[in-house]
Amino acid sequence: MKFNFEDLQVYQKSLDFVDTVYKITSEFPKEEIYGLVSQFRRASTSIVLNIAEGSGSTNKEFSRYLRISYNSLKECVVCCTIAFRQGFISEETFENLRSQLQEISKMISGLKNYLEK
Repeated sequence: MKFNFEDLQVYQKSLDFVDTVYKITSEFPKEEIYGLVSQFRRASTSIVLNIAEGSGSTNKEFSRYLRISYNSLKECVVCCTIAFRQGFISEETFENLRSQLQEISKMISGLKNYLEK
């Protein structure tokens, strides 16, 4: 059985982002496990969880969950920046993460605009 939200492209892209975050944060310094690693993973997971949780609700309710997803996305932008500035990720990885976040951001905004019409 498949749930409707699993067909949403923004859901799929957000899952891909979570995979990337888990992979790169597994290489962060061990002392960051309860700091930046935990925060980055929770924020990235929150993006996709809120998309799933809000889907199937009313358009107004789904739009509210998408706002929460977007706020978590902004947290991820800051986590990326901190990780880069601390030397935990390369510039290439930083740019890749930001590119994924920009794409997801546009998708969330587009879906939110569609729902609010």
